[in-house]
Amino acid sequence: MQDKQLVIGRFAPSPTGPLHLGSLYTALASFLDARSQQGLWLLRIDDLDTPRNIKGSVESILTTLALFGLHWDRSVVYQSSQRAVYDEILDHIEARQLTYRCSCSRKMLASAVYPGYCKDRFIAPDNPHALRIRTDPRMISFHDELQGWITHHLAEQHGDFILKRKDRIIAYQFAVVIDDDRQQVNQVVRGYDLLDSTPKQIYLQQLLGLKTPRYMHVPIIIDRHGYKLSKQTRATAVDLTAPGMVMFGLLVLLKQQPPPELQRAPVAELLDWAVLHWNPAPLRYSQSIDSPLQIRSPV
Repeated sequence: MQDKQLVIGRFAPSPTGPLHLGSLYTALASFLDARSQQGLWLLRIDDLDTPRNIKGSVESILTTLALFGLHWDRSVVYQSSQRAVYDEILDHIEARQLTYRCSCSRKMLASAVYPGYCKDRFIAPDNPHALRIRTDPRMISFHDELQGWITHHLAEQHGDFILKRKDRIIAYQFAVVIDDDRQQVNQVVRGYDLLDSTPKQIYLQQLLGLKTPRYMHVPIIIDRHGYKLSKQTRATAVDLTAPGMVMFGLLVLLKQQPPPELQRAPVAELLDWAVLHWNPAPLRYSQSIDSPLQIRSPV
């Protein structure tokens, strides 16, 4: 009988500030999904967008994850150390004529779907340009563990998307595909806000002959105004003074129904319970969850 494949999950935060409740919530979901299957959970720092990186954020992220018992396997991977790998693979893609240079500015583009202005233009390599992938009329379908079957017409819904930005920074869509393959990630648990990125990434996986991971997009936490908790909406950093109470609150938000007697339990005990009882089914078909104003220890 064939051995069961080892589950490998990951969490890939950007070092643009301390973790807020929404990012810790996603990290916890990813951690529980991997650990409940006796799998590995890896940590990757998405630090390619250097203008947005904030000094001290990496240390803050590592400290917060450790405080909440979310201990990662293997060494932390930094995307910034993989630039030579990205460039080499991009060169191969360019040699196959699957990309083209694009000099369009954001101001020129009124639509979210790129209309292909530069597809048949010659742009000299030394002129400022982004690098776009040529999409074709194929349909991309995949089964999300929570959101069900998703089907996108890539060319119509996404168009020719960017692999390398005009400022020479590797785009998220490309880097994440290469990183997941190199780390042998076969299970991706992340927020619903990234669901639209998945068809693009699967398209790249197909072009490059890479395996497609299993995907699970958990609902995002929104504030009282209906906005996703994020650094852009000034979400506050996670309260580090009462990790047990924050962990209990996160399990409630994940609809895991932790027993009331664990409300004052230490983090390690809560995680042991959560790994044993992990059940993402109550989150099925949910896109967002309202956030409490605070999750902290009661007086």
